[in-house]
Amino acid sequence: MTEDYAHFEGNSTLDHLKKARKKGAHATSEIHGTEPPGHLSAATHALKESATLSLLLWILLTPFLKSSQLYLFLGVFGFGWLLWKVGRSSVLGWSRLDRLHRLIEEERWEIEHHRAQEKEELREMYQEKGFSGKLLDEVVEILMADDNRLLRVMLEEELGLTLESFEHPLKQAVGAGIGVVIAAILAFFGIWIGSFVGLIAATLVGIIGASLVGAYAEKSHKIKAVVWNVATAFLACGATYFAMQLVNS
Repeated sequence: MTEDYAHFEGNSTLDHLKKARKKGAHATSEIHGTEPPGHLSAATHALKESATLSLLLWILLTPFLKSSQLYLFLGVFGFGWLLWKVGRSSVLGWSRLDRLHRLIEEERWEIEHHRAQEKEELREMYQEKGFSGKLLDEVVEILMADDNRLLRVMLEEELGLTLESFEHPLKQAVGAGIGVVIAAILAFFGIWIGSFVGLIAATLVGIIGASLVGAYAEKSHKIKAVVWNVATAFLACGATYFAMQLVNS
């Protein structure tokens, strides 16, 4: 078995590139996604989840607790939920960074030990971009001459990674915390002005706002994002409400 064949695991150069890009896509996948900034995505997800959860808890606990007890319960639960979301977002961020570092070290090792194959991959990638002839040879030689630049190109072009999108986990954690705090402020303000109806309105405002911000950051369809998020949240809350009515009847 030749060294080229072993490096490409029996695939052609193009098939190897496709496999590598799939690997890079897996490395960047996470609960917050990869398109918008991590802290913004963490904040919008936390806001939508927290707003929906506050309404669900109100529906579930209202028949069993007095108003003062319910407010106290929501406050204590909200504090624990805040710690969970901040910690969970931080853990996800560190896990994502670990996957990135592992891929960087794997690609660095390949550059050091399989230079001929890396050069072939590089040539294939730039041929796909429309380079040919002498210009293609010059581009490949220039990139091969600098290992650090070559590493970055292979990470971004071969694996499809966008290195700038990897934020510090603590920044993502702060984003998640802000999302929970905004949801809590909306929930208690809604309860203060209109009890259950006010909480429904506050939940609606929180989900719509977070959906619009997330859709804008992702450059996706805003109306569709709002409709699906609101419909999903209120389907869950509506089903819970009617289930509670049946249980208590």
